Amino acid sequence: MLGVPYPARVGQTAVADAVAAEADVLQGVVSGLTETDLSRASPLPPWMTGELLCHVLIGADRIRQALGQPADGSQPLITTAQYYRPDKRFSAAANADRIETARTLAARLGDPGAIAAELNRRCGESIELLATAPAGAAIRTRHGDRMLLTDFARTRVVELAVHGLDLAIGLGRPPWMTGAAADVLIDLLLPDGGADEFCARLNCDRVGLIARLTGRAALPATDEQFLAGAEITRLSLG
Repeated sequence: MLGVPYPARVGQTAVADAVAAEADVLQGVVSGLTETDLSRASPLPPWMTGELLCHVLIGADRIRQALGQPADGSQPLITTAQYYRPDKRFSAAANADRIETARTLAARLGDPGAIAAELNRRCGESIELLATAPAGAAIRTRHGDRMLLTDFARTRVVELAVHGLDLAIGLGRPPWMTGAAADVLIDLLLPDGGADEFCARLNCDRVGLIARLTGRAALPATDEQFLAGAEITRLSLG
């Protein structure tokens, strides 16, 4: 049901730290890319790798935008998981706009150095806003949802970390997800705990578990059946 804030174990400071850690490692990856890397196909067609990176840049800017929107106190608060519900935000029109906006930014920035610098700027501003915002602050998202800032900041960790998995796949590299981001994702996807049990059952580490729970790794039918009956949070992700 809407209106019940997410009872997270990972608080605002830890979420800000996760955004910072994941942005830092991604910037290091981007700084070492070539223009050929940017033109590689991503696992999220029709985006190329550079366009997917620019989608991440755009997402990193959402905290500033959300804080600039007045939060209507009469609206119910939604949780991080409810933010990823399958509604108009994943409509054909919304997806087309998402694709074109990232493509336009990729064409404007052009090369890995410019993308890395823009990532540093946007994420730096978001981290500063998280560090200075009052505890319990509420925001309104571009989709019209009212959320606690801490819950919305978790969505930024999801975007950085899960699309980081996508980028690693597109670049043919091992995943670089940080432990801080993995903590936030595990807390969201498995609110009742049990990560060790899931990792043992699926024969993977925590990052591999996140990849499996977010549809970033193919699973045999037996594992699909196991997850279908498990108590996990299902997110609608692009």
